[in-house]
Amino acid sequence: MASRDRRRRCPWAGDDPLYVAYHDTEWGVPLRDDLALFELLLLEGFQAGLAWITILRKREAFRRAFDGFDPARVARFGPARIARLLGDAGIVRHRGKIEGAVASARAFLRLRDELGKFAPFAWDFVGGKPLVNRRRTVAEVPAETEESRALSKALRARGFAFVGPKSCYAFMQSSGMVNDHLVDCFRYRELRELSAS
Repeated sequence: MASRDRRRRCPWAGDDPLYVAYHDTEWGVPLRDDLALFELLLLEGFQAGLAWITILRKREAFRRAFDGFDPARVARFGPARIARLLGDAGIVRHRGKIEGAVASARAFLRLRDELGKFAPFAWDFVGGKPLVNRRRTVAEVPAETEESRALSKALRARGFAFVGPKSCYAFMQSSGMVNDHLVDCFRYRELRELSAS
């Protein structure tokens, strides 16, 4: 899909400036920072059943509500804090997802205590470097893969919540573990070259 600036983008980016900026600067960029990965993992859990643009529009409110996605602080959220979050119109007010975020924060801390870092654990499911696909149409992009199913199973076994195979694949795409930009998208080539360097 050609845009006003004549660059071809993945069609899902549309023409919403927020979505276009996310597509152009974030989606698919390899992330190896634990806290950034934790934020993305939780946001993907909140996105389940919703459009990603909904989460993008609420991201700053989520950051405020979840103390900047500091896992140590989120892990301490108790019933009173959860009740407050259920009244926060700026975020997705779903009790299961909020409680799941707290459970995931606790699981994240346990994993880091055991392994030292979260990023190498997650990246191990793609062999430590981005999987570069060659999709020509959105219809070719799967909702889940063998890798996302394996990551989902491993995260669930460790106590993470809202980390089904589809959410895990979206997480892998957004964090750059997978390059699923379409081959005619300008970001496909840029990120492929970044992965090769």
